[in-house]
Amino acid sequence: AFSPFGDITTLMVWENDILDFGTFFKLFIPAVVNFIVPASIMYFFIPVGQPALPDEGDANIKPGGLFIVLLFLATIATSIFFHQFLHLPSVIGMLMGLGYLKMLGHYLRIKFRRENHSFDMVPGSEGKGSAFDTFSHIAKAEWDTLFFFYGIIMSVGGIGFMGYLTLVSEFMYGELGATTANILVGIISAVIDNIPVMFAVVSMNPEMSETQWLLVTLTAGTGGSLLSIGSAAGVGLMGQAKGFYTFSSHLKWMPAIALGYAASIYTHLLIGHAL
Repeated sequence: AFSPFGDITTLMVWENDILDFGTFFKLFIPAVVNFIVPASIMYFFIPVGQPALPDEGDANIKPGGLFIVLLFLATIATSIFFHQFLHLPSVIGMLMGLGYLKMLGHYLRIKFRRENHSFDMVPGSEGKGSAFDTFSHIAKAEWDTLFFFYGIIMSVGGIGFMGYLTLVSEFMYGELGATTANILVGIISAVIDNIPVMFAVVSMNPEMSETQWLLVTLTAGTGGSLLSIGSAAGVGLMGQAKGFYTFSSHLKWMPAIALGYAASIYTHLLIGHAL
């Protein structure tokens, strides 16, 4: 939550020019508190040891792998530069990064096409497309999850068009107050999902101070983790780790996560002198 690229919710706030890039780093200490509190509690209940790894020999990085890591950093830098200095949408920088990757992949395919390299593949990926075919990985994406977010954001946009978001904004931020409303945003995010909830808040665009916008960024980004269905990471993990990570397995840790959520809010308000 302390970086525009840390979560889609923070990216929404930065993309709409509500907060500057460097302002998000004020959430670093509250974010650390939000991590340390539940992690310290869970430490005493998780069995000591490490998961068994498949016996696949020594893992090697494929040719060009380190350069791809550098391109990832270059993509983030490009997005920041485009948005901060050229006032262009950050998505253009992300698409530029995709162009970086495709050009590198084309170069690697040409360079290593006639050479016989022996490097370890990810278990189960042998023979499934080229080693540098990025589209084969995109095809494995959780498209049903992506369409879910697309549909629910369209629904929120329609509700805003009809004026209901204005009524909700007047009640939450007018009657309850900004601090209470922003804390509730995090709790609602755990049930509905933090992405559409944050999209609704950004669409409302209530008049708030920098401290309060940082608070709603913190609560929406971390409050969604109270339940497994409250964040894109949780929904995606349930799809990838079926049978291991479930709604009920996450639910038993909710008290520890809620304690970290409350502690991070208190820390942020204490730092922001808003108590």
